[in-house]
Amino acid sequence: MTVSLLRLATLTALLGMAAGAHAQTLTIALASEPTAVDPHYHQATPNNAMASQIFETLVAQDAKMSLIPGLAASWKTLDDTTWEFKLQKGVKFSNGQPLTPQDVIFTFCRAMNNEESIAGSYEAVVQKFADVQAPDAHTLIVKTRKPYPLLPNDLTRMGIIWNGIAEHGPITFDLEKKCGVNGGWPRVADFNNGKHAIGTGPYKLKSYVKGSGIELERNEDYWGQKPEWRDVKFVPVPNAGPRLTGLLAGDFDVVESPAARDVQRIKNTPGFGYVVTPSVRVVYFQADVGRENSPLVKADNGKNPLQDVRVRRAISMAIDRKTIVDRIMDGMAMPANQFLPDGMFGTLPNPPQLTYDPEGAKKLLAEAGYPNGFELTLSSTNDRYINDGQITQAVAQYLSRIGIKTHVDAMTRSVYFPKRAKREFSFSMGGWSSETGEASSFLQYWVTSFAPELGMGTSNYGRYSNPELDQIFRQAVTTVDDAQRAKLLQQALTMTLADLPSIPLHFESSIWAFRKGLTYEGRADQYTLASSVKSVP
Repeated sequence: MTVSLLRLATLTALLGMAAGAHAQTLTIALASEPTAVDPHYHQATPNNAMASQIFETLVAQDAKMSLIPGLAASWKTLDDTTWEFKLQKGVKFSNGQPLTPQDVIFTFCRAMNNEESIAGSYEAVVQKFADVQAPDAHTLIVKTRKPYPLLPNDLTRMGIIWNGIAEHGPITFDLEKKCGVNGGWPRVADFNNGKHAIGTGPYKLKSYVKGSGIELERNEDYWGQKPEWRDVKFVPVPNAGPRLTGLLAGDFDVVESPAARDVQRIKNTPGFGYVVTPSVRVVYFQADVGRENSPLVKADNGKNPLQDVRVRRAISMAIDRKTIVDRIMDGMAMPANQFLPDGMFGTLPNPPQLTYDPEGAKKLLAEAGYPNGFELTLSSTNDRYINDGQITQAVAQYLSRIGIKTHVDAMTRSVYFPKRAKREFSFSMGGWSSETGEASSFLQYWVTSFAPELGMGTSNYGRYSNPELDQIFRQAVTTVDDAQRAKLLQQALTMTLADLPSIPLHFESSIWAFRKGLTYEGRADQYTLASSVKSVP
């Protein structure tokens, strides 16, 4: 009897330990896998979300994208071109080293010297700096070349790294002298293998195996509020069906982007919950308007039809956005008539409606000299945006109905993004989340003329160029007065919608589903963060 009781007590204790261990572990299924842990590699939402759990930024954003203190406890302008940032005290990197202003300066310099980065979004921020000084151990003074009212917003995506991952002398913001770095700059591979993945965030990188999963472990010495979960595993599952099946089977605790059509099933299944959150991500197609000979478009007259604004307008008119939202997105999206949801800063209060008019589209094609259409390949991801492959197929079908012979080339994002950066496409899908919360974000990277030395047009793979728009936009982003800046942005946006170098489709809504006992605070920036998963009674 005594032995049986002892065995029972031992078994109970072991079960209790197992339950406790399970409660400390969180498994999340990702719809789109990060392509690197390096916080300065590619400004893409999966990358930024993952990096933000290991590396932190000077300025942070809450779930509604409002600015909140990050590694900077406060910030203010001293004059139109001078910003003062006060660093948090007591912050340490995961290796125990204290955060210093030199780490921030080193981060800025590394962003300017990352030859492996895609699109140049991080360099675009630092290029606006005239000087950065550290007058004391907790103060950073940033002087910009021109007024830069969006500096705090743009710094929400610049993960701060430890200066000890490179050989250097005294760190100073002297780009011509490599800021004091006398060895090689950190490589992407060394972030992915964990060697340089040293941040101040709530988690540390345990392992990163592309195509298999990413494992994090809690940073027990984290300076802020410690997350609930000791161990977190992110598993890439590109297909929505297996993600949901895994959730229902107990393989996953949280899943990104279950298919909208399955929301009702989740709702009616005891033991599971979900949250739907509108996002600021617009899905669109970008046309190659800059080259007379574009690789994946062919017309009888030998020209590039996409250079004719009438053709781009015809393509827009051929697409039934409402049907795409209703049937492919199952209502979990909103048709887009501009590049940021109505009501956000700098958007048009009454944008022109991008109506579905296939007959009008045919007339425009004929007017442009293409009564019999032309051949066009639509290039897209098939594992990045919600239903991206299906959306591309639908757009191709709409275009075929107005006489454009279409081909679809959908590929994994790890292949797609480098090819797009090399301008190997003629009509390519994009999805942009304007994380600054105002219209300048999309315009700066995707619409303004390609001028990487100014941080402008770095994602303008179609090489659209409108000098008048450029002038208006450059004035807007150096205008401190909000009302005047909004007016200038609206002017630039009106010109963009008239020319349609990119053709907007819809704004995604984000969905997360989770098992009983958990909840998740949905985010407008679409980040999936382990620290935002909470236990509930």
